[in-house]
Amino acid sequence: MSFREEPAYRHGQAEQTAVLLVNLGTPDEPTAPALRRYLAEFLSDPRVVEIPRLVWWPILHGVILRTRPARSAAKYATVWMPEGSPLAVWTQRQAQALSEQLERSGHRVRVRHAMRYGNPSVADVMDGLRAEGATRVLVLPLYPQYAAATTASVGDSVMQWALGARRTPELRFVGEYHDDPGYIDALALRLQAHWQAHGRGEKLVLSFHGVPERSLLMGDPYHCQCHKTARLLAERLGLAREQMMVTFQSRFGKAKWLEPYTEPTLRTLAQQGVKSVDVMCPGFVADCLETLEEIAQEAREAFLEAGGQAFHYVPCLNDDPAWITALGALAERHLQGWPTRVQAAAAPALAAQREKALAMGATD
Repeated sequence: MSFREEPAYRHGQAEQTAVLLVNLGTPDEPTAPALRRYLAEFLSDPRVVEIPRLVWWPILHGVILRTRPARSAAKYATVWMPEGSPLAVWTQRQAQALSEQLERSGHRVRVRHAMRYGNPSVADVMDGLRAEGATRVLVLPLYPQYAAATTASVGDSVMQWALGARRTPELRFVGEYHDDPGYIDALALRLQAHWQAHGRGEKLVLSFHGVPERSLLMGDPYHCQCHKTARLLAERLGLAREQMMVTFQSRFGKAKWLEPYTEPTLRTLAQQGVKSVDVMCPGFVADCLETLEEIAQEAREAFLEAGGQAFHYVPCLNDDPAWITALGALAERHLQGWPTRVQAAAAPALAAQREKALAMGATD
């Protein structure tokens, strides 16, 4: 086996601890070539598409990558922010906010973010952390509900990087936090703030990203964890069963996916006389194409065309303070046993050092 070039070893170098946030990924720009590169990487992952390669490869390269990039690029263009892709922008902000949260709690750790597909890649960020002296890395996927296509794929990418490293850091992985009290509280506070500002709809629809039904039958806990998140959120808000429902979005291909599907459900609700709905996507902790375009645009249009009168999309947690607090507490629990605590006397000097670095345009 050949190893990548290692950073020079320095005797006596202080060991470093890092937290790596990983989200799904995004194209570099809303153009067909950028989407083609992104989709080629994303849809080539056997965790994402569990079809034999001999069957899938002609479909992917002969049909999908020839037709889908231009359509997807047009959709991305409708949600692109001045700073870039929404998912990239919010994930970077979450990493920055988490770094500050952990520092306030007395931890000396490096916080970085990576994308499973696209940039910054897991391999590039892990290379950077190793060059900075990181000997312990907590990998925290930004997927509250575990799925093989998401959480396990992050583990694959980290371990694939480790195969080419001579000295691998000590690694820990956060597997799931669908029922974490801080996460549930952050969702509840987000909804309550939205209702206070915009009023409350007749029905709350919680739309999670879909996966093929066969993944449930093969033992993937994702479906059950989505429903548990919904149940805990309803209990936290004091909602009756009939006031809320769970749906699944983003179906791809002709196979049967988890049901009920979001957009058809919204059409049915409107046809049954429901005039107003609030739609939230608890499985996404950062707004992205699937929430801003698929739900806030396409699903809204479907509901209104079917006779609905008011459609309110509730934004993702993004960099909401309650979510960052919950994320910090989650990271702290998984960092236990690693020497990350800053001595009380050193904390003010560390904070001043950080302020100076930020003023010079550096990022932690």
